[in-house]
Amino acid sequence: MRLTREQPALLPPEFALLGYQPALWIPADVVRIRSHGLASNVTAEVARARTVAIAGLEIDAFRRALEPAWQTRVPDGLDPAIIPAGVLRHYTLAREALVFTPAMLRGTSPPARTGAVEPPEAIGRHASESNNFALAPSRSTTGRAILANDPHRAHGVPSLRYFAHLSAPGLDVVGAGEPFLPGVSLGHNRTIAFGLTIFAIDQEDLYVYETNPAAPDEYRYAGRWEPMIVSTESIAVRGAAPRSATLKFTRHGPVIYEDTAGHRAYALRAAWLQPGGVPYLASLEYQRATHWDAFLAAMNRHATPPLNYLYADTAGNIGWAPSGLAPVRPNWDGLMPVPGDGRYEWGGFRSMDELPRVFNPPAGWFGTSNEMNLPPAPAVTALKLGFEWADPARALRQPQIFGGTRTFSVPEVIAAQTDITNVIGQRATALLAHLPPPTEISLAAALRTLRAWDHRAARDSVGATICNVWFHRHVRPAVVRRVVPAAAVTLVGNGSAVNILALLETPDARLGPEPAKARDEILLAALRPTVDELTKRLGPEQSQWQWGRLHQALFEHPLAAVAPEATRAQWNVGPIDKAGDDESLGRSTWRSADFRLTAGASARFVTEVGDWSNAWATNSPGQSGDPRSPHYRDLFDDWAHDRYFPLLFDRPAVEKSAQQRIVLVPLP
Repeated sequence: MRLTREQPALLPPEFALLGYQPALWIPADVVRIRSHGLASNVTAEVARARTVAIAGLEIDAFRRALEPAWQTRVPDGLDPAIIPAGVLRHYTLAREALVFTPAMLRGTSPPARTGAVEPPEAIGRHASESNNFALAPSRSTTGRAILANDPHRAHGVPSLRYFAHLSAPGLDVVGAGEPFLPGVSLGHNRTIAFGLTIFAIDQEDLYVYETNPAAPDEYRYAGRWEPMIVSTESIAVRGAAPRSATLKFTRHGPVIYEDTAGHRAYALRAAWLQPGGVPYLASLEYQRATHWDAFLAAMNRHATPPLNYLYADTAGNIGWAPSGLAPVRPNWDGLMPVPGDGRYEWGGFRSMDELPRVFNPPAGWFGTSNEMNLPPAPAVTALKLGFEWADPARALRQPQIFGGTRTFSVPEVIAAQTDITNVIGQRATALLAHLPPPTEISLAAALRTLRAWDHRAARDSVGATICNVWFHRHVRPAVVRRVVPAAAVTLVGNGSAVNILALLETPDARLGPEPAKARDEILLAALRPTVDELTKRLGPEQSQWQWGRLHQALFEHPLAAVAPEATRAQWNVGPIDKAGDDESLGRSTWRSADFRLTAGASARFVTEVGDWSNAWATNSPGQSGDPRSPHYRDLFDDWAHDRYFPLLFDRPAVEKSAQQRIVLVPLP
């Protein structure tokens, strides 16, 4: 870094544009850069409390399915109506991306924010859904285990993850990690391979306090007024006087909102605020493991985010080990905010040995897609690890592929990893089989296309386009409007796809006095706005409504809006059309406003365990974060078309393929 101060041209061009120099790296940066990574579930607590206050528990259950089957209740002492709409404003701002503007760089306007397209409870949830699967030697064509992982996150430039081979005394591991976090979180060493997806442990709680009208920095706890810890921080501002910020803390955590008129304060308690809560810190240990027991020992020291770890080794073993700090809530379930007066306290954390484990499953394979995968034992439900999981569509697709006894090669596992079959589409379009065709030609044509669709979200698929627009943008909102009181519609949003499909498949009185007739009317009526919308976007010829024309990836540089026009094209990557959608294993989440891809897999990894020459990966848009580098975007087209590169491991192969060697020499 000192060298860049002597030679500023060595720095990426963003620093010159913003007019500043990076600070020297210090160990504390590992802790403060992103310690709240992939947090959960305070946004859902707030959405639930506000929904219950307006429409009751039954409507909230329709808004979001709870798994395993669970009946929540309003915690004693909580009035859900006192949870304000803006209680998570600062929490949300801390997690949103900045949008830089010219006025902001001039210091004449505050930073803009991206804003959430989805309801608040969805923030961080869809952007962190992933897949992994491990196959035993009995299910592999070569007799070796296979492990595959594709963590999904929000897309952008530079790429979130970076593939690296770390070789040092006692360490020889290759895989992907996040450059500002320690170790390689998914990959392999010479004996084991490992991968991860989010496992939905509830690691956050919102506490509600009564504050002292005579002393607002005191809150009621255990029948007394307890003082908050108050800290005033000075924030340097270029070209202006420093700003001061007052931070307040209760015994549970930072105060994130104060209602001075109502004499209330709200604080966040979170596992990621615990000592050792740096995301993926356990990778420093498990990337050195050489057998299952050593791997499990590392899991006992994994804190955040909560993860499904899959394991495979050269001896032919495979295993599943979910891990993460799991708060013990003795007298509540964590699904709503609670009073902070001492009645609702964490009783420590679960031992990782209490969590379920699977080693060498009889089926010869195991996979996760963020679904509710807890065993049905009452003792497991009693742990109250979490009740809010991802939509099961991707998890339902895995047994369609891997069920049975057939064996798989690495290319076939790659095909599964990039599979674009939509199980939700299978179920939704099955509801149309008995419906009479509309008399209007354009609507009848759209219905025929939906019935004939192969349920694959291919680039050239018209059925994928019609189904995604019809079901997600029109059927789901129509069902919500039919079931949910008007005052709660905004909170419920599009509702739970699982609950909506269940209601459409088995209609009941919530749809009206003639449920089946009402269901069919909703399905048919949704064709009209679907055809109108697609006609407006893509023209009247339905054969031209290919999914790839709508569903495109454009990775915008965070500084694109303020970069000189001549360099903006160099900094942005795309657009390019992309197969897949939100419910397919080859997940490519799109935003409702314009169907642009927002999240999915960038880094992907598949390996035959033990034959490390048969390891393959993708990343996007490239390995370099410098827009001037040829490696800034050189993986983008391959990623978009599901083409992988060999993840070389043995030194002769690495040396033969090397294009550039960088030697770091300490300055005197």
